[in-house]
Amino acid sequence: MATRRKADPLDGAHARDLRGDPITGDRYYSKEFMEKEWDHMWTRIWHIGALLKELEQPGDYVLHHFRQESVVLVRQNDGSVRAFYNTCQHRSNRLAWGHAGSGNGFTCSYHGWHYGPDGKLEHVQDPDDFADGNPCDYVTLVELRCDIWGPFVWYNMDDGAPPLLEYLDPIPDLLDKRDYHKMERVLWKTFEMDANWKFASDNFNESYHLPTVHPQLTQNIDEDYKNTIFEMYPNGHNRMIEQGQPSMRAQNPNEVEPAWAHMLQQWDLDPEDFKGRARDGRIALRKQMRKLGPERGYHHYDVLNDSELTDPHHHTLFPNVTLTAAADGFSIFRTEPHPTDPEKCTFEYWYFAMPVEGVETVETIAGDRPIAAAEQERYDYGSGIPLPDLEGSFLTQDLTVAVGQQKGFHSRGYKDAKLSGQESRVRRFHEVLNDYLEGRR
Repeated sequence: MATRRKADPLDGAHARDLRGDPITGDRYYSKEFMEKEWDHMWTRIWHIGALLKELEQPGDYVLHHFRQESVVLVRQNDGSVRAFYNTCQHRSNRLAWGHAGSGNGFTCSYHGWHYGPDGKLEHVQDPDDFADGNPCDYVTLVELRCDIWGPFVWYNMDDGAPPLLEYLDPIPDLLDKRDYHKMERVLWKTFEMDANWKFASDNFNESYHLPTVHPQLTQNIDEDYKNTIFEMYPNGHNRMIEQGQPSMRAQNPNEVEPAWAHMLQQWDLDPEDFKGRARDGRIALRKQMRKLGPERGYHHYDVLNDSELTDPHHHTLFPNVTLTAAADGFSIFRTEPHPTDPEKCTFEYWYFAMPVEGVETVETIAGDRPIAAAEQERYDYGSGIPLPDLEGSFLTQDLTVAVGQQKGFHSRGYKDAKLSGQESRVRRFHEVLNDYLEGRR
């Protein structure tokens, strides 16, 4: 097996390695720009199509709808997974509907053509009435490239695109030790948004907004750029590592605020012991997690370094996926464009938790959830329907800003973003996108 070359990061805290391409408002509302993204970028990158755990048995399938395309990912008899366009080769009718299912293949509801899980046509009506002979002898569903990394099944519409692991480099090298395949998706929230899909890529490529949009997070996350590691990688992916400790911008940075006290108490540390020196709790937490973790069943701590125990490791995967890793789980943000309207998108939030013997529930932003596969919860964000389980969460705070920002992109008073050094990854994202659109990638 060939060894992947580890990508060398650029300094993500400075703009010295960037061209300075302008980030103009029309990128967020122009239909012409939207079609360029489809033609030159979306059809060439790797997409998350399914969770591997959704495809446990032969014949299990999951559908992924992306703009005008629909892709079906199917577990094969030999254990592999294959991907096909969800389109009957007779007269283009869609074969499967909904999100997922299981069976011995796919039967078209129009004329009854039936395909096996391997995409081969197995039955047609009146096979002797075709001039080229029985279509079962030569017709198959159109297949896409398909591969697996982490807990995900990925697909790519471009036969000439680089292999998945090469495309993701160096993200697998950074994360593979975490045994993601053992984790369960315990929260699955889907929002229809009145904003362009790029709002999320911009937002999650910086933490400059954290003190103002998420002031509650300063109780246990130090967003100070001077203490944060920022990295940019050649394929357009980025990493940010903030320190898991109270921010000096917190209301009382040296005192133990409620969120920080809760974290200390989870590991039998007394918040009173950290009065006037709250930030010392980070080192104490690491020691306690090392000491008590194994006896509590958290054996996966053995492979994590000290920073991975206490600090959020935040990865943005070009172009539309964010993966934030913590000691006991990880979250995914995935944003996808609307089929026709550049000012709408679908935003998804998934949270994965590591099963631990004797632990039945896990804390999430929506309250405690059982450590079991979650059902999808759908929302039309901005419709006025209350979201009581998410009220005051960082998620709704981000989504609210996105809707307001989308309106501002239309203003004649907006020409380009004026970015700080710690926001360099925002411009880097747009420059990589430009590279795709202009034929440099």
